[in-house]
Amino acid sequence: MTPPQEPPRRRVPRPSAPRPSAPRGDARRPRPAARPQQIRLARPRPRLRLVGLGLTVVMLAFVVRLLQVQAVDASTYAAKADVNRYVTHTLAAERGSITDRTGVALAATVDAYDITADPFRFTPEQSKAEDAPRQAAALLAPILDRDEDELARKLSAPDTRYVLLARRQPPQVWNQIKDLKNAFAEKAAQGKGGNVLAGVFQEPHSKRIYPNKDLAAGILGFVNAEGKGGGGLEAQLERRLAGKSGKVTYAQSGGRQVPTVGSHEQPAVPGSDVELTIDRDIQWAAQKAISEQVRASGADRGYVIAQDTRTGEILAMANAPGFDPNDLSKARGSLGNAALQDAYEPGSTSKVMSMAAVLEEGVATAGTRVTVPNRLHRADRLFADDIDHPTWDLTLNGVLAKSSNIGTILSVEQLGRTQRKANQVLHSYLRKFGLGQPTGLGFPGETPGILARPGDWSSSQQYTIPFGQGLSLNAVQAASVYSTIANGGERIEPTLVRGSRGPDGRFTRAPAPEKTRVVSPGTATTLARMLESVVDDEQGTGTKARIPGYRVAGKTGTSNRVDPETGRYRGYTASFAGFAPADKPRITVYCAVQNPTSGSYFGGQVCGPVYKQVMEFALKTLQVPPTGERPARLPVEYRPGG
Repeated sequence: MTPPQEPPRRRVPRPSAPRPSAPRGDARRPRPAARPQQIRLARPRPRLRLVGLGLTVVMLAFVVRLLQVQAVDASTYAAKADVNRYVTHTLAAERGSITDRTGVALAATVDAYDITADPFRFTPEQSKAEDAPRQAAALLAPILDRDEDELARKLSAPDTRYVLLARRQPPQVWNQIKDLKNAFAEKAAQGKGGNVLAGVFQEPHSKRIYPNKDLAAGILGFVNAEGKGGGGLEAQLERRLAGKSGKVTYAQSGGRQVPTVGSHEQPAVPGSDVELTIDRDIQWAAQKAISEQVRASGADRGYVIAQDTRTGEILAMANAPGFDPNDLSKARGSLGNAALQDAYEPGSTSKVMSMAAVLEEGVATAGTRVTVPNRLHRADRLFADDIDHPTWDLTLNGVLAKSSNIGTILSVEQLGRTQRKANQVLHSYLRKFGLGQPTGLGFPGETPGILARPGDWSSSQQYTIPFGQGLSLNAVQAASVYSTIANGGERIEPTLVRGSRGPDGRFTRAPAPEKTRVVSPGTATTLARMLESVVDDEQGTGTKARIPGYRVAGKTGTSNRVDPETGRYRGYTASFAGFAPADKPRITVYCAVQNPTSGSYFGGQVCGPVYKQVMEFALKTLQVPPTGERPARLPVEYRPGG
């Protein structure tokens, strides 16, 4: 139920108060003027407080940052300051020299300069000359041996302040340029034109030089653009030759050293000088002889090794064609050492190892009769000698002297009751002579050759390996075989380095090479006598290797050559190996020529003369006295009761 509502109240107007009336007498009097309103300033204290607070915050931020810089991160900022203030430069170590056995430099390091330029200095405004780049290029081209147009382009290069004109130039080149610069500067000072060479500068460096150019380049190798060994002994002995770089740290300002602030220097340690076993003169004779023969016979390449039979030291290792490590851009062939990196089938020079096995095993003597037919049927093929002939009745010595393949097969078959056993015995001797394994030189890229295990010999290999086909070796291995016989049957590991001389001047000899007894001294003496027959007897194949006044022991070799491009037999490898004097051996010389195409390809004709030339020179250089009386010749043909 809705409660009763009161009736709305009625508004009653209030009586208004009467307005006071002005006196009648003042009816025309004006009203007084109103008082002007005063402007009151706000209180300054709040604003001052706000400004003070702001300044306090700012100062507090500065203080916090200062504490952070000076206390918390002080070491970090000090290190950053040092990085910008101090400069560290590397002090390059001087690379050690490489010398021959007598101390003659084969590789040395000399001062050199990179010739640079600032193209901005060649603008007309800076050089005060029209076409300054072209004028400067015309002056520099003959000095730097560079193309004039190429130099002009570099000197005109936009947006750069640095160009390299020539790298590692000898001091004489910079001296020529400096003299020209001074001459132009003097004329410019007299108002006679601009200095068109003012923007040419030099940066000091060192340069590896090879005073004898291509002599022994295959052994030495070369140094690359970074100054590190890029091949040969330069690469193999890099750590020994390079030394240890140093560094210098000094304070700088505006790119200049501050003289009042001390510097810290860690000196560079120079590299050691390395002395080789090589004799420079014998190396020169060997390189000259093999280069002439390779050229005359139209061959692919050739190599000559000369070795001291008593020590195993390599006296010469020459390759043809060679290269000049001073200028690799003109190299025609490989930059390696073919005498150690080429693997090839040796041919008849390998027969001496077969004869060594036969003699050492006691299955024959030098005078044992060997009947040699014109053809010999073995496995699935007929074997022949290099010439057709009637049946020969030879001694074992005659088999070697006439280089009979058939006679060698028949002799090696006596090493075992079965062919398998004979193969095993022969293989053991080939390994002891150093075939199928590294020479011990540790030379970069050296090949160990190829000598399969006897169980893996094919039906034809077991008959071809005895006369030097079906296996491969390198030239140093071949020379080492003959040095072993010359050294009384003891193999001395070949060596190329005699020792090194450190920064302190002390000479350290290389470790002694390993020695291995291969055959007895008696067997070695018999083999030396048999090898004399090859050279001394008129029926021998090595008569062109005779040296007046000396007894010479040697063996010819002519083998089928595997073409590296096709993998098939194509062409020949001609070779000759031997030592002298035969009665008191001192030097071994080995020569091989690959793929002779002009004239004869037989080893005695191609390499016999090279052997003679190198051996004669080596004997004279080392002052080896002539031989005494000659012994009685061993028979070549078998004569009953003879």
